[in-house]
Amino acid sequence: MHFHKEIKPIVTFSLFFLVPIIFLIFHFQTSFNPLNFLHPFFESKANLENDFCDYSNGKWVWDASFDGWYTEKCRFLDPGFQCRKNGRNDTRFLHWRWKPHGCDLPQFNAKEMLERSRNKRIVFVGDSIGRNQWESFVCMLSTNILNPSNIYEQFGNPISKHRGFLSMVFKDYNLTVEYYRAPQIVVVDRFPPRNMSFGVVRGAIRVDKLPRFASRWAGADVLVLNSGHWWNIDKTLKLGHYFQVGQAINETMDIKEAFQRSMDTIKSWALNNPKFSKSHIFLRSYAPSHFINGTWETHGTCAFESDPYDDTKNFQPESWTNQIVASTIKDMRNHGMRASVLNVTYMTEFRKDGHPSAHREPGMPPRAPEDCSHWCLPGVPDAWNELLYANLLSFGSNEATTL
Repeated sequence: MHFHKEIKPIVTFSLFFLVPIIFLIFHFQTSFNPLNFLHPFFESKANLENDFCDYSNGKWVWDASFDGWYTEKCRFLDPGFQCRKNGRNDTRFLHWRWKPHGCDLPQFNAKEMLERSRNKRIVFVGDSIGRNQWESFVCMLSTNILNPSNIYEQFGNPISKHRGFLSMVFKDYNLTVEYYRAPQIVVVDRFPPRNMSFGVVRGAIRVDKLPRFASRWAGADVLVLNSGHWWNIDKTLKLGHYFQVGQAINETMDIKEAFQRSMDTIKSWALNNPKFSKSHIFLRSYAPSHFINGTWETHGTCAFESDPYDDTKNFQPESWTNQIVASTIKDMRNHGMRASVLNVTYMTEFRKDGHPSAHREPGMPPRAPEDCSHWCLPGVPDAWNELLYANLLSFGSNEATTL
């Protein structure tokens, strides 16, 4: 069919304007979109490949030939993350690869990562989900080390140690990969139970103060911080843990303001610490849980899930913490810091199949809650580290001895 020469321009003109409008309507009607909070970074080469592609925006694709970068035999895995050893029979969760839209995710190369990290420190700070990622990263790197004795914990601490910090040394490269447990990143003071002078206040989350071992984070060549799972009413105010600024406890401060202040504390500390002048700092976005018909406390479940979601209709609204994380990173970048959001929220929301569920560590009582927050290893956190690797590469260096 041929348009009349006077009508064709009108139709073309209309389509020119209608298509973007339709796209915008679809975009804003979607409750969960990987780009919603990262638009301030669209011009950042540190987050994009060839200035166009966001690694966090994509889909999971089945790859029967892929079953992880390492196996459960990796000696650095927490028993609670070894799902198959704990009774999980299916292996489908191992065969999914993350594929960004519009670009290729650089294939993780342990040898290259180790060479780039020679004589350096890579530090992970956060909660037990951050520990998930740290263990994954250590195992991914260890696949290129032939002599197992050349990887060891710097202070002789066992890998099952859940408190404090752990520092894995890769002797051949003079590299340390460290994990510091700080669920809310800032200091949490718990008051003695017999001290009744505080009334219902059992503890204080000091939003303007970092833990004493934060001095060890400073100077890290790569610093990956995460928080979010502990920033909710159940793990703060309902436990009697109120927020403190200076010497004063503020019983009226809400959680969002407290989290914002904690991120401001991180930002100010990093900007004013000369040891971070050459560091790459990442704030990792929220990693969704997948409890169905309840929560951790009310025996929610994710049992018998063997495949990811195939669409976004069951996704939860994006965590409000992500907005604050994105804003914090934007401010840090505006001050000249090499800082990025490690955006794992969208990709992770699909993976209802990746949790330990009922396959928890040995010794758990039969009625213990299912674990639909942490992740089986090998598993989903490996993809987070693939994104970390890709983002480090995109900072732009062709020399193998630098990050």
